[in-house]
Amino acid sequence: MKSYRKELWFNTKNRMEFVNITSDVERALKESGIKEGLCLINAMHITASVFINDNESGLHEDYKKWLEELAPHEPLSLYKHNLTGEDNGDAHLKRQVMGREVVVAITDGKLDFGPWEQIFYGEFDGRRKKRVLIKIIGE
Repeated sequence: MKSYRKELWFNTKNRMEFVNITSDVERALKESGIKEGLCLINAMHITASVFINDNESGLHEDYKKWLEELAPHEPLSLYKHNLTGEDNGDAHLKRQVMGREVVVAITDGKLDFGPWEQIFYGEFDGRRKKRVLIKIIGE
């Protein structure tokens, strides 16, 4: 069995942002040479997420609105975490809802997706450098 590891780095312009990373993951898969196996993609920061869904701008705006209603950024006093001097208590909760990682099957050298599925990096406390891990295992 072979193993391949790659990191992607992000520094988003906005506090909350979704970045389509499907082509980055496909490029890593090609670099790996692995034809059958599994691909793990996970956010390596506790205020960011990786998820799979449709690449449709209306859906992404709906996500942003819904997440902000679930865990609004302000007032900062809503979150005990912010008493530590942070201002990102909401981002931790948003990450918990959206998830840390995804796993995609690899079949015949390709990501084995259902219709419309693509991979996204979800940022909830942006404007600073963060990373995503791609780990591919298989034959």
